[in-house]
Amino acid sequence: MNEFGPAVVLGLIFGFMWGIGCSLAIMYSIFLGGYRKAIKESLASPQPPRYVKAFEKIQAKRARKSAEPHATS
Repeated sequence: MNEFGPAVVLGLIFGFMWGIGCSLAIMYSIFLGGYRKAIKESLASPQPPRYVKAFEKIQAKRARKSAEPHATS
C-alpha cells in the first residue's frame, strides 16, 4: 500500500488541477464569445430587438435606483 499511496495522491492532485484548469479555460472562452457578441450587437446599425429590450430594462433599473432616496447613516 505504501507504493500505491503516493501514486494515488499525485493522480488525484494532477487530475483535479487538470480538470479545474480545463473548466476555467472553457468558461473563459464562453465568456469572451458572449462579450464579443455583445459588442457586435451594441455597434450594429439597426440594433437587434433583444439588445434594445435589455438596454431599456437596464435604463429603467438605473432610473428607479437613482429615484430612491439615499439612506444616510
